[in-house]
Amino acid sequence: MSDTQDPPQDESSADKPENALEGEYDPREVEPEWQDQWVADKTYAYDGDADTRFTIDTPPPTVSGNLHMGHLYQFTLQDFVARFHRMRDDTVYFPFGYDDNGIASERLTERELGIRHQDYPRREFQEKCRDVCTQFEDEFTEDVQSLAISVDWDNTYKTIAPDVQRVSQLSFLDLYEQGREYRQRAPTIWCPDCETAISQVEQEDKDKHTKFNDIAFDLVETGEGPADEDATFTISTTRPELLPACVAVFVHPEDDDNQHLVGGTARVPIFEQEVPIIADERVDMETGSGIVMCCTFGDQNDIEWYQAHDLPLRLAIDESATMTDLAGDYEGMHTTEAREAIIEDLREEGSLLESRDHDHTVQVHERCEEEVEYLVTEQWYIELLDKKEEYIEAGRQMEWFPEKMATRYEHWIEGLEWDWCISRQRDSGIPIPVWYCDDCGEPVMAEREQLPVDPLSDDPPVDSCPECGHDSLTPEEDVFDTWATSSLTPLVNAGWDWDADSESFTMELPELYPFDLRPQGHDIISFWLFHTVVKCYEHTGEVPFENVMINGMVLDENREAMSKSKGNVIPPSEVLEKFPVDATRYWAAGTSIGDDFPYKEGDLEAGERLLQKLWNASRLVDQLTPAERPAEPDDLASVDEWLLAELDATIESVTAKFEAYEFSKARNELRSFFWNTFCDDYLEIAKQRLSDGTAASTEFTLLQAHRTFLQLFAPFLPHITEELWDRVYDEDGSIHTTDWPTSGGYDADLEAGETAMEVVSALRRYKTENGLPLNADLDHVEVFGHVAGFEDAVAEAMHVAQLDTYDEAPDITTEVSGIDLDYSLVGPEFGSEVGAIDAAIEDGDYDIDDDELHVAGVTLTDEMFTVEESRTYSGEGEMTETESAVVVVR
Repeated sequence: MSDTQDPPQDESSADKPENALEGEYDPREVEPEWQDQWVADKTYAYDGDADTRFTIDTPPPTVSGNLHMGHLYQFTLQDFVARFHRMRDDTVYFPFGYDDNGIASERLTERELGIRHQDYPRREFQEKCRDVCTQFEDEFTEDVQSLAISVDWDNTYKTIAPDVQRVSQLSFLDLYEQGREYRQRAPTIWCPDCETAISQVEQEDKDKHTKFNDIAFDLVETGEGPADEDATFTISTTRPELLPACVAVFVHPEDDDNQHLVGGTARVPIFEQEVPIIADERVDMETGSGIVMCCTFGDQNDIEWYQAHDLPLRLAIDESATMTDLAGDYEGMHTTEAREAIIEDLREEGSLLESRDHDHTVQVHERCEEEVEYLVTEQWYIELLDKKEEYIEAGRQMEWFPEKMATRYEHWIEGLEWDWCISRQRDSGIPIPVWYCDDCGEPVMAEREQLPVDPLSDDPPVDSCPECGHDSLTPEEDVFDTWATSSLTPLVNAGWDWDADSESFTMELPELYPFDLRPQGHDIISFWLFHTVVKCYEHTGEVPFENVMINGMVLDENREAMSKSKGNVIPPSEVLEKFPVDATRYWAAGTSIGDDFPYKEGDLEAGERLLQKLWNASRLVDQLTPAERPAEPDDLASVDEWLLAELDATIESVTAKFEAYEFSKARNELRSFFWNTFCDDYLEIAKQRLSDGTAASTEFTLLQAHRTFLQLFAPFLPHITEELWDRVYDEDGSIHTTDWPTSGGYDADLEAGETAMEVVSALRRYKTENGLPLNADLDHVEVFGHVAGFEDAVAEAMHVAQLDTYDEAPDITTEVSGIDLDYSLVGPEFGSEVGAIDAAIEDGDYDIDDDELHVAGVTLTDEMFTVEESRTYSGEGEMTETESAVVVVR
C-alpha cells in the first residue's frame, strides 16, 4: 500500500551505517554483483567436517545445446532445497555435472561444425566433441551461475572425464563378475539414423500417417491339403518393404473363418518364398484382415514369434535402413524408397487389393525421432527382467515427492520387456573395456588397476586367450550407453572405487551415500532414476537416495510442450532481459512439484512487485528503528507479542512445507503473511506507536520480524535478501549461511489479534471512504468481537478517543434484499414461465421454505437461486462488518 512507498525521515536514521538503505532497488546492478561475490567467496562450499549435512544427487544436463526454460525451472527447484538445508543443516553437498558423452554430444558436434562423424578417424572426432562440449559447458556454467543456483563449483564433474570413465568401467567389470551382464547376438532395437543400438527406454511414441495396404498372398496348401490353384488370402500391412523378410503367417486360434489355413503354407508375393501358416493367440483379430505376417523383424511380436516357433532368420534391412541383397531388385534402396517401389510393383502384378490412409503410432528414437528397426546384432546387456519385483521393492524404500510419481516408476518396471542394452555403436563415449579372442571368441576383461582403458589404443592385460591360448585378441569398438554412466552419479560423487589393498570397493566420501535427495523431471524416471537404482543397488546392496523429488515440465501459455518444431520455445535469456532473476525464481515456486504448468508473464510480474514491496518495507523498518539492534524487553506489548507469535506459527508452517517440498504453498503463505499481516496491518500500527516517541517493544519486534522475513525469503529471493541483509544489518557473512529461523516460543491470543487487525483495516477503510486522513481522530468506536488485550493497539493506531468492546453481537436486522436466479437451470426447466417468476420476485410475491423457493406457482430448488441479504444496524452510528467482528463508528 502507499504508506510503505515513501518512508518518513526519523531521527534514528542519522545513526544508521553508511550502507543503510537509500534510493530504489536496482536488480540489474545488484544481482550480477552478488552472483560473482558468492562464487569468489565460495559461499556455498561443502564442509566435509560438518556435524550434519544434506546431500543432493543432481542431474547432469545433457550437453546438447543451450539453457532452456526447463533447465531454469528444474535448477531453481533444486536450489530451493539446497538453500533451505544449508541454513537448516550445517552444510549441503550440491554438485554440478555435465553429461557430455554419447549420442547427444556427437549430434551437437556434427551440427555445430557441419560435419559427419563417419568422415573422421575416431580419435580425431572425439577431440572435436571434447572441444565443442567444453565451449558449451563454459557457457552453461555462466548461465547457471546467472540464475543464482547455489552450486559448490569445486564439486563438478563431466561424464567423459577419466575418473568418471574409471567408475563406469569398474561398474561394468563388477556386474560382469556378478553374472548380471551378458553379450548376445539377438534382435536389437536399432536407430537407423544414429546407426546404433538403443534401449527400450530410449523409445517414444509418435503418431504417423501412412497407408494400410491389403495384399493378396497365394495359398499353396491348407491344413487339410493342397489349395485351389487361384486360392488367396489377404494380409493388411503398413510395411510392405518387410515382405522379403517374411518367414511365417499367423492366425488366431479362435479365428474360425481362417482355421482351415493353419498348418498350410503361403507364397509371399513378388519374393516368392513359401512360409508356414501357424496359430498363435498373440494375433490381433481386430486389426486389418486378422491374418498377420511375421517378418524378422518388424516389431516386438515378430521377435516373440521368431523365438517361440524357432523360425528362420531373414535380414532384409541393414543398420542404415537400407535394403540388403535379400530384397533382390530393391537392394540398396532406403526402406521408405523400397516401400513405394514394392507397392507399385504389387499393384502392377495385381497383388495390391487396396491402399488406404491410416494413422497409427510408431516407436521412434527419442534423440532424433527416427522410426526404429529391429535388427539382429551383437550387444552387451544388463539383466533386468529377473529382478523386476526386487527393483519395485527398492523404489518403495524411498520417499517420493509427489507420492503419485512412485506409480510411474512401478508401471515402467512392470512393462519392461527387454534387458538393458548398454552398448552403442558410436565414436564418442566411454569404451567398453573388453578384448575378444579371435579363435574362440572368449571375452577378456581389463584389469581394475588399468582403468580407464581404451581397447582400441591400449594393450590387453594378457598376451593370449586364458580360455584357449590363442595369441590374437581383437579390441571392442563399442562404447557405453550414456545412461550406463550417468546412472552412477551417486557413486561418482561419493568417490566409489576399487581398493587393491583391501580387495574391496570403498568410498572416498562415505558420508554422502546414500544421498538425501534425487531431484529430477518426470520425463526421465525410466531413464535416469530407474537405471540409477539398478546400478547402485547391484553395487552397494542399498538404494542410492532416501528421497525423490520429481518436477513437471514447463509448457507454453496454451499448455503445449515447448519445442523448436512448434516455434513456441521461450529462451531464459529473453525472460531475464525483462525480469529480475529473483522474479523468475518466484515464478518457479508457483506450482506444485510434479505438475506440468504453463509459462505466464503475470507470475513474473507478481514476483517483481514483491521485490519492490520487500525493499520499501525494509526501508521503512530501517527508518523506524535504531542502528543498534535493541535487546528484547522484559515486557512486550500485546500487539508486538501477537505479531511474534504469528511469526512463530509462520516459521513452523513454512519449515514444514519446505521439508515436504511444497514450495508453492510455502511461497504463498510467506508472501501473504508478509504483505498482509506485517505490511498492511502491523507496520501501520508500529508507525503510529513509534511516531510519538520510542517504544522498545515495537523496535525489537520490527527488527526481529524483518530479519526473520529476510531469512525465510532467502531460498526464494537470494539477491534482494542478501542485499538487504548486507545493508541493514552490516554483519559479516552471507544471509545464506545463517541459521534457519526457529520458533521463539511467543504466546499470544492469535484469534483476538487477528480480529483486532480486521478492526484496524475496517476503520482504515471507513476513513478512506469518508474522505478522512488516516490520522484523523474518531470520537467513539464500538467493537463487537473478541479483541481482548488489543484495545489499546486499535485505539492508538486509528486515533480513537473512546473504544468500547462487547463480546455479544449487536442488534442487527437481516432482510432478504433480492433473489438471483441461475437462468441456465431455471430456463430449461420452466421455459415460458420464467417471465412470471421474475415478475413475482420483483413484486416480493414469493416464499422461501428451507432450501426451496415457491414463486409464481412453481418450486425452485436451492441450486437454482441465491438469496441476497442486507443487514441493518438499528443503533446509533455507522456499521461495518469484518469476518470476525462488527465495528460501529459513532
